Amino acid sequence: MDRIKFYLKYAIAVFVFLVSGLPVRSQNTSDTLSLSKIIKTIVENHPSVKEALEAINSANAGIGLAKSGYFPTIDATASYARIGPVQELTFPGFGTFQLYPADNYSANLNYYQTVFDFGKTMKNVALAKEIKNLNQQTLEQVKQKLAYTAVMIYYSVVYLQQAIAINKEHMSTLKDHLDFIEKKNETGSATQYEILATKVKISNIESIGIDLQASLKNQITELNELMVQPANKVFAVKEELDVAHPDMPYDSLLTFAYENRDELKIAQKKTEISRLKYKVIKAQDYPNLNIQLSGGAKNGYIPDLKILKFNFMAGAGLKIPVFNGLRTKNNLIQARSAIKMNEFQTELTKSSINTSISESEENLKASLKKTEHFRLQLNLSKEAYRLAQTNYEAGTTTNLDLLDATMAVSESQLLLLKARIEYVTNIYKLKLFLGERLY
Repeated sequence: MDRIKFYLKYAIAVFVFLVSGLPVRSQNTSDTLSLSKIIKTIVENHPSVKEALEAINSANAGIGLAKSGYFPTIDATASYARIGPVQELTFPGFGTFQLYPADNYSANLNYYQTVFDFGKTMKNVALAKEIKNLNQQTLEQVKQKLAYTAVMIYYSVVYLQQAIAINKEHMSTLKDHLDFIEKKNETGSATQYEILATKVKISNIESIGIDLQASLKNQITELNELMVQPANKVFAVKEELDVAHPDMPYDSLLTFAYENRDELKIAQKKTEISRLKYKVIKAQDYPNLNIQLSGGAKNGYIPDLKILKFNFMAGAGLKIPVFNGLRTKNNLIQARSAIKMNEFQTELTKSSINTSISESEENLKASLKKTEHFRLQLNLSKEAYRLAQTNYEAGTTTNLDLLDATMAVSESQLLLLKARIEYVTNIYKLKLFLGERLY
């Protein structure tokens, strides 16, 4: 009766192992994080995102500085000077007169305004705005790269969680098999070698489990670092293995990438910035028309040199650059070179996009084929295990053959899991190459 119960328990354990193509984890789902939640936390808290935001704030200030050329400069001045000796003139019959006072006081309000600078300020404003646009695009690129890094680590965690579950299932099956062999040994129908061989397999599986647990902790630590959380915070992740594949013809994929890829947008904006810098440099040789107004009070006016009197000054000025030591000429040469270099960089980026999308498409096809292949292999290994188990109970095969069949099922599960995750990560890689937002 005891032996019947044991066989029943063993058969149930084997059945559970075989039907679990990808075992379900035992963690509480309330403690799990989705990929979207992880990415959202990262792009809201990571220091590199905050740094990029500060660069945008700095660019806004740069626009304000450029626009300052449209506004006047106003300042107030005050001065006092003691002069000596004071020159005097004496006229017979009229007395002695001072030419100026010994104590001189002056206070003025000064106004300076550029009336027309032939577009120099306008060009500086346009340049500052384009620099802000570049910083905004850089922010998007930072978020995109962080999101992709999170995706890769996330699916490493998914793999390790599943691999640990498979490892535990394998361990459970081997321990049940060990119990079965020990029962047979008590009746003399199994050898000590079979027991030792099974224990060795169990030890190997335990060692693999230890490595998997350590790797999982390391990956969780990396995710915590990205999310700016304590390194020792423990959580699990949801297993999201169903991701839509961008279903477009190759030419459409390229068009989409040219319109959305951050690297290409940044290269194009750098080209535009270099062109605007060229215009700004060229405008340095343009004339500048300005007006100046000043009003205030000072002493020293005849006949009473000590009395403060209102005074003013109004004028206009025209500044025409004539020669600046060839600085403008050489700066223009550098600016033209910068334009060409950025144009070349844009072409290189386009070429890189073409290559990466083509390779990504091929990798997707390969990973999909591997998934189908390993799914078939898993079904075959399960059938082989079932036959090995039946033959072992009938005494027509060895314990080693049964252990090998057990290992084959576990390995097939891992290979299928790896192929599925590889397929999903290749989809995300294609999304990255296309410039599709991952956050």
